[in-house]
Amino acid sequence: MTSFDSSPTLSAWRILLALAVAFVLLATTGWTTIRQQRGPGEPRQTALASWAHGRIGDRALPDPASPARTIAAFFASIGPKRGASLADAHPLVVGNLDGAPVTLRYRANRLALARALAAERGRVEDPRLSATGRHEALRRVHRFTSLMRTGRQILAFDPSGPGRTAEVLGDLDRARRVSVIVPGVDTNLLTFQKTHRKYSAPAGMAESLYAAERRAAPGSPTAVIAWADYTAPVGVGIDAAMGRLASAGAVRLVDMTTALPGTSRVSLFCHSYGSVLCGVAAPRLSARVTDVAVAGSPGMRVESAAELSTRARVWAMRDADDWIQDVPNLAVGGVGHGTDPVTPEFGARLLSAAGATGHTGYFEPGTDSLDNFAAIGVGSYHSLTCASADRACRRGISGAEGL
Repeated sequence: MTSFDSSPTLSAWRILLALAVAFVLLATTGWTTIRQQRGPGEPRQTALASWAHGRIGDRALPDPASPARTIAAFFASIGPKRGASLADAHPLVVGNLDGAPVTLRYRANRLALARALAAERGRVEDPRLSATGRHEALRRVHRFTSLMRTGRQILAFDPSGPGRTAEVLGDLDRARRVSVIVPGVDTNLLTFQKTHRKYSAPAGMAESLYAAERRAAPGSPTAVIAWADYTAPVGVGIDAAMGRLASAGAVRLVDMTTALPGTSRVSLFCHSYGSVLCGVAAPRLSARVTDVAVAGSPGMRVESAAELSTRARVWAMRDADDWIQDVPNLAVGGVGHGTDPVTPEFGARLLSAAGATGHTGYFEPGTDSLDNFAAIGVGSYHSLTCASADRACRRGISGAEGL
């Protein structure tokens, strides 16, 4: 749960869970519904409608929901020049197409950001907008301007509703190892990066991890993705206590990791509610995903690591004063996320998080948690610091024990 610093009391969480169970009972009997998150307009729907009627020469354009290999084959067949023309004409679609060349997606998303920026600037000047609406529009102007800064590589961008995005650090086409950061609640376009407490936001997490990986393996070609390309829960509410948004996000995560270029090995670093999403995604992850590491997890919607049904190694950590430890690990009527991943019975490989503070400190430079993430990201398992002194977390990894 990315943005929270202070600890809700244990009794408050018990009350929340009790209310959540009641909510589920009401929902299943048709007495209430979950309100959808909405924001200013749905530009992606308009873009998809335009794409559906578009053509390249005499060829229809592929269904955006097609498998990544179908999309990749289509762009390979039309060549770079026609691909660029499609990116220019349909930036909000091409910029989010798993399987399209990543450099083409960067180009498309820069164009989509420019259009979104122009639209928000127009909203700021609209006299009909409320003070609250104008303030949000100004925040979006600042965010879009920042994302367009020279050198930034935006892999996904959708300004609809609360907004989604993903950014790449490094050369994704040439990377031998790719790390993907999956953040938790309150993640959207406006919270994607922060000036204050920068390492608690996805962009700052990625910046910190990328720098740590380069220190850990200077000659190794790596890339890091700050992946905020799903609709996250807002606050500690009913959505955070359930798996609905995690299930929808898991589909997107599986598609993205499957579509990455080349044959790079992939590691997932899943924070708080992001670990719920990673748990739901785990059985469908491709074999290229070798490691899933969770930090500050409320649970992965299973009772044990074995139930994740993944060939990837499963790692877990929690710092000593993370308030998530006070959240009851229950699973009742779809509410709650199951066994705590740092308990021995769960069966994850337990890592040290020494130096991390609170629920959002795992990516802070100088912490064991960040150094451990970097070691996993570059495959330097022998340098991991286990949660205990017996090196148990390295057991069974070739070349990682006894070093």
